[in-house]
Amino acid sequence: MDATDLDRRARTRSGCIPPELVARLLEQGHADVVEVQAGRGEWFCALAWARVLGGQGRQAEALEVLGPYLATGWWPAVTAAAELLEGWGRAGEAIEITRVRMEAGHPMALEFHTRLLARHGRAEEAFTLLVPYADDWALATALVDVAGIAGRDEEAAALLTARIPADHHCDGPWCCRGLDADTAIGLLATVRERQGRIDEAVALLRRRRITSVNGRDQLADLLARHGRIEELRAYATTDGREDAVQRLARLLEERGDVKGAITMYEQAGEHAAGDPNSAHALAQLLARHGQGNEAIAVMRAQADAHNGDDWILHALSELCLDQGRPTEGLAHLDELAARRKSGEEWELFWMRLPLIAACGGVDEAVAQARAHPEGATWYAAGHIARLLAGAGRTEEAVTVLQQHDRRNSHDLAGYLIDLGRTEEALAVLQYTGPPPSPVPTAHLWSDEPPF
Repeated sequence: MDATDLDRRARTRSGCIPPELVARLLEQGHADVVEVQAGRGEWFCALAWARVLGGQGRQAEALEVLGPYLATGWWPAVTAAAELLEGWGRAGEAIEITRVRMEAGHPMALEFHTRLLARHGRAEEAFTLLVPYADDWALATALVDVAGIAGRDEEAAALLTARIPADHHCDGPWCCRGLDADTAIGLLATVRERQGRIDEAVALLRRRRITSVNGRDQLADLLARHGRIEELRAYATTDGREDAVQRLARLLEERGDVKGAITMYEQAGEHAAGDPNSAHALAQLLARHGQGNEAIAVMRAQADAHNGDDWILHALSELCLDQGRPTEGLAHLDELAARRKSGEEWELFWMRLPLIAACGGVDEAVAQARAHPEGATWYAAGHIARLLAGAGRTEEAVTVLQQHDRRNSHDLAGYLIDLGRTEEALAVLQYTGPPPSPVPTAHLWSDEPPF
């Protein structure tokens, strides 16, 4: 085995047994299969088996399982071994194996190694290692976290302050190389909040150009943590900031003010009319608190406004199903399909299937799926098989998927494992296809340009 091949298979989940199916093998009592495959280059089997052995106190055997993978220098194997060692109380050994990779120059090793040091009484050393890399956003984040443990907040703050230009604001997250101004501001605000200087942290975060990252608004979270509800309300309603609105609504719901949370969403909707994400959050809130009719009405309005938007229709369909109103869900979909005046493509049609099954049974849903113009495709087979398996008809699901086994390999293998047909499942998962055509080693002359 080599690191490149391990990395390719782990990233693409192709030609290997993926982690969810390794877990399924263990759940179905096939630990012997996992053990054997762990020794045959199946990384996810090796990792799961090492954890099983470690849990049984067989730590030396667990490390032997990971040994061949560690020998390749592949980083996920290093981190897995380090995490196991740390969990067993052998932090010194974990630190050593990550130190070796760090000194070899692995780009991800420094962050992992320094966080590990900080967790085990060596935060000062970790902080010193990170200081030269304060311009790297990932390492700057680690620096701030380590600084809190090491008692070096003021030094971290000085490093960050020096990286916040007074007269520049990024137009996007990739504007600046290295540590951009908005990230530096956010990290500095983290330090100030940790020091109890909440007003300074709030003032800093109000300077950001980009307020939300990955669906989180740091200022909204900070205000919520410190119970500054009216400030959060004012901030959320300015320009209808979606993530801040949702954070305030969650806070109000946690405090038992469901009516206030609903009102917050409704008021925000006036600022950002037609915003489907906030509408979906409102519908979920309503459904959680027994207001199913109102929840369906909210998503129906979104479906009317965004006819053909598949995720909105899917949310509406699931809501109708959860509320025990599948017939109403189908009626909504029929009405929306009629407005489009065109055939319903599979990506919109498939969400009908659970509703049809709830109304007329699985056989009716399967029949309608097969009658669809795309009903014989590999992607339709996946939905049909899911219906059958959900009804306990796993053998039929397997038969459906075997017609497209290479395109639905994970689903097919999962059902085969459920049926105890593990050898067939492994054959499906580990199939790598025919080798590529040989490439001539001699240069072939051509007058054509290479583009």
